[in-house]
Amino acid sequence: MTRQELLNRISINPNICFGKPCIRGHRIWVSLILDFMASGITTSEILDDYPQLEPNDILACIAYGAEMSRERFVEIPIDSVT
Repeated sequence: MTRQELLNRISINPNICFGKPCIRGHRIWVSLILDFMASGITTSEILDDYPQLEPNDILACIAYGAEMSRERFVEIPIDSVT
């Protein structure tokens, strides 16, 4: 899966989760997943706790975080569906 395909798994909707980047189709913040990983929680543990997620959703969060750390603006289309 390409970086762009991973980033397409992230959505931003100003009416959902205060406009925070979330995993597309879910109300799970990217920052939540990154915080879990930073505190040592494994991908397997996250997927056990959030069975609706796929491994590529976790990779998408990491890809998004990597782009943000480069101080690049990542164009994420605003999801107008509520």
